[in-house]
Amino acid sequence: QGQPVESGGGLVQAGGSLRLSCKIPRAITSVFNTNDLGWYRQTPGKQRELVALLTSRGTTTYGDSVKGRFSISKDSSRKTHYLNMNSLKPEDTAIYYCTMGQNWGQGTQVTVSS
Repeated sequence: QGQPVESGGGLVQAGGSLRLSCKIPRAITSVFNTNDLGWYRQTPGKQRELVALLTSRGTTTYGDSVKGRFSISKDSSRKTHYLNMNSLKPEDTAIYYCTMGQNWGQGTQVTVSS
């Protein structure tokens, strides 16, 4: 009921782009603008890592490996936030999870082929 839902993952060639979406369910949309919004990713055998964070104050933070290539944004009217990914590399292959505060989605697979 309170779980964000990711979409937009898939298979893309290196150098390509994808946009991931994170739809916040109605049950928790009232706090959309007062919570931090984020994207994390995980690959087998590795710890989950921060990809991008958009705080409720509007500041952004990016993981070092994605700086300059990825960007996070939100649409408050749609209660959705996005991760725009450009110049994708095979090492970006992972399951991507979106968050709103302490609420996590189930993840969406992104695979980048070389």
